[in-house]
Amino acid sequence: QVQLVESGGDLVQVGGSLRLSCVASGNILRVNRMGWYRQGPGNKRDLVALINNDGSTNYGGSMKGRFTVSRDNVKNTVYLQMTNLRPEDSAVYFCHANLLAVETITPRNYWGQGTQVTVSS
Repeated sequence: QVQLVESGGDLVQVGGSLRLSCVASGNILRVNRMGWYRQGPGNKRDLVALINNDGSTNYGGSMKGRFTVSRDNVKNTVYLQMTNLRPEDSAVYFCHANLLAVETITPRNYWGQGTQVTVSS
């Protein structure tokens, strides 16, 4: 059974920094991409950042330049370094992975439970 477990969410002041981590575990054969989405109260889930097997990245609108996604392929772990945080960055941050597991025939999307980030002014 594949699981994604996030950590690192916290309460931080405006302009502060946080680092989120997400570990994928289970009978994993290949991880295609990993990354982060976020969802604020009353909002839909939006892309924050994704990183592919080749190291290429995609960032959501206002995150590029402030957020950096990275990955440890050996540990099946993805990180999100967030700097210069703003109140509008407050949300639940969800880890995402597209991966192939032993029990599946084709790659599937998996989600973590989410970790809360709150930026106070």
